[in-house]
Amino acid sequence: METIFIQIASYRDPELIPTIDNMLENADNSSGLKICIAHQHSNEDEWDTLLKYANDDRFIIIDIPYGDSLGACWARNQIQQHYNGEKYTLQIDSHHRFVKGWDTICIDMLKSLQDEGYNKPLLTGYMPSYFPEKDPVERGNKPCGMKFDRFTPEGVVFFLPYYLDETVTSPIPARFYSAHFAFTVGDFCKEVQHDPMFYFHGEEITIAVRAYTWGYDLFHPHKLINWHEYTRVGRVKQWDDDKDWHSKNEIAHSRTRRLLGVDGEVCSPCNKNAFKGYDIGSHRTIMDYEKYSGIRFKDRAITNSCSKNTLPSKGLNEPYFLKSKHQLTLRKDFFPEDDYEFAALIFEDKNGEPLNREDLSKVEINNLFVGTQESSTVRREYNGPDPHQWVLWPYSTSKGWINKRVFEI
Repeated sequence: METIFIQIASYRDPELIPTIDNMLENADNSSGLKICIAHQHSNEDEWDTLLKYANDDRFIIIDIPYGDSLGACWARNQIQQHYNGEKYTLQIDSHHRFVKGWDTICIDMLKSLQDEGYNKPLLTGYMPSYFPEKDPVERGNKPCGMKFDRFTPEGVVFFLPYYLDETVTSPIPARFYSAHFAFTVGDFCKEVQHDPMFYFHGEEITIAVRAYTWGYDLFHPHKLINWHEYTRVGRVKQWDDDKDWHSKNEIAHSRTRRLLGVDGEVCSPCNKNAFKGYDIGSHRTIMDYEKYSGIRFKDRAITNSCSKNTLPSKGLNEPYFLKSKHQLTLRKDFFPEDDYEFAALIFEDKNGEPLNREDLSKVEINNLFVGTQESSTVRREYNGPDPHQWVLWPYSTSKGWINKRVFEI
């Protein structure tokens, strides 16, 4: 049977039961699902009960009083201990909606990649959004991928979602891993278990590297599979209850740097002890992942293809670029109107292709010039090649795009 081990870590989430019910309702083969839930709950939340599933053999419910929770990665590790040889596994959050036949779509997509020679394909990505209060109105209608955003000061790589091109007809190679959607072969639960000492930040980039070095090939699905709630407005999160979450997150930051060698903070051979069971795999190296993804951890550098979010390179030796830093002078006469919504601030190469864009907000524009001040400076930095020019292009409520200026660097 095509069995799927479903992993759901839930923390005091009113969307958990609607997520489970919607998943079951839209599965082609709901009898083939084994659903393991790390149920982190409070007795204060009378609605947060899973009694309706208590006698359902498809469910494994790990009962965790919310005060005992040590974070998302710890909870996900608890779930993975219950894996029992199911053919596939799907990790999701506790706030999703699903398309009809989502399980068949996932299995068929994975098999198509295996037919192409990928023994251990991993489907992952940031799913389009939904809003519980409005659902199904305003659901995202396009599959999404993940692109590089930045290194945080602590050395963790952050990502941004983007919509896949409508012409895509098969899964596309992915650099990164999403913790709220990951579908692959079941052995993943044994080979690439979540490090329980991680709290939150660092989870996705370290799993991406570990999966790749364990021989998994990452792909973004080219079809809609489910939707994810990103805002969770007014909902209690684990860090709202945990007064010690900052120190837990700092441990995760440190482990990220040590595991990946960020800023040269590698600890080898002590990694074999410090990360026993949660180390880099033996099928590929971190350098292999760096070449594939275009990210170099030791100096936080990236390649041009990573910066522009083109497909990951296969064996190409691209040059790496460190952070490009700029201090730009803006004059008051650049902004003659009084109703700007924002101003596009774009760095471009010599061909006019954008390298980075980070707009000036309405608030930033209004605070640029104080009193008789005729000029002001803004600072921008990004990972990528140095620009040939920068563009300032304000947008006025009454006049639209106006007064575009291009400055050579």
